[in-house]
Amino acid sequence: MTFSVFAQDDDAQMYLHFQWVSVDNEQEYAYAHTEDFWSKIHQERANMGDIVGWDLWSLQPHGEKQSSQYLIVEVYSDPVKMMDGSAWKNLYKAAEAAYPEMSSYDLMTKMRKSSHTRDLAYDQYCVLLGGTDSDFEMEEGTVSRINFMKVEEGNREAYESAEMNVFLPMHQKSANEGRRGSWGLASVMVPWGTDVHANYLTFDMYTDYAQMFSENDGMDEPSADMQAKMNEAIALRELKWGVMGTLVKKVRKQ
Repeated sequence: MTFSVFAQDDDAQMYLHFQWVSVDNEQEYAYAHTEDFWSKIHQERANMGDIVGWDLWSLQPHGEKQSSQYLIVEVYSDPVKMMDGSAWKNLYKAAEAAYPEMSSYDLMTKMRKSSHTRDLAYDQYCVLLGGTDSDFEMEEGTVSRINFMKVEEGNREAYESAEMNVFLPMHQKSANEGRRGSWGLASVMVPWGTDVHANYLTFDMYTDYAQMFSENDGMDEPSADMQAKMNEAIALRELKWGVMGTLVKKVRKQ
């Protein structure tokens, strides 16, 4: 599977670690410097092969009482590395490579203090199930509509089939016609259970807000049969929440 949302160049299965980050208004400036600092370290981690990539998204709505203002995404090709912490074993080596001019003391101090500018509001480990096939490549400024879906355990197989067989072809047509960038579906691996807020995420990707708001221009009306299939698919899941994200930083292997 090639999933253009994360600009993956091979057919390996992709795994995603989502970190939903809360930042106080008075910490916004300091937090921006924090991620500037860490992005260079993550670049070295990607170069070493510990991660496939790292992204930082700014979220809307952006209010302090709306849980998260930023989303950090770590992209992996190995679920073991994602889950057992081994992808972090070379962290200090990556930091030294990113900042060779800094002393060990200054580097460790900077790494420790950077966590004071943010709080980790929520953590998710996911696997990508599929997405559109297109030449779209995520660049800074890319806009994503992120949808949180809750599906009952007995409906999961039917829901995944509906997304891939009913909605994916529609999203693929939209991407082919240049009305969107791409679309993807991810299943939440951890956490799980009946109290989990959402167990699936979908991503509608656009080059910018202008493309997103004009996507329906020129779109064909679905046939009665297709509308019936769409209604059946929608009934399989509950749309729990939705946010908009704008890509602020992107790291891939150089």
